[in-house]
Amino acid sequence: MIMSNTQIVALYAGINLIILPILMFRVGQLRSSTKTSLGDGEDFQLLSRIRAHGNFAETTPFALVGLFIVSMFTGVPAWLMHVFGGGFTLGRVFHAHGMAKGNALGKGRIIGTLLSVLTFFGMGGYLLFRAFTG
Repeated sequence: MIMSNTQIVALYAGINLIILPILMFRVGQLRSSTKTSLGDGEDFQLLSRIRAHGNFAETTPFALVGLFIVSMFTGVPAWLMHVFGGGFTLGRVFHAHGMAKGNALGKGRIIGTLLSVLTFFGMGGYLLFRAFTG
């Protein structure tokens, strides 16, 4: 199936909109079991889940806005849209999984951060290129 750029944005927005409440639920679940209503109660696992959710919530809006703006330019190849959207989404999944393992310097977190940062640089570079070249 060939997707339009708008459909590609919708795909990654939809996936990321589903990931967010999953991360929220995981925080709430642990808050409930540890009876911690505010903060992390000095529980490292809870802190890890809070930050996985926080990192996701802090970065995802920027990625989706960037992807949407990229999609507005004429002639953007679908594969590039998938590289940006898929790279970011995969990066956030790796990051959250790495944080869930409780290993702050684990492979998942590092790979996830790297993928996310690379997609930000890629989208930012592409948008600057298009801004100055039409």
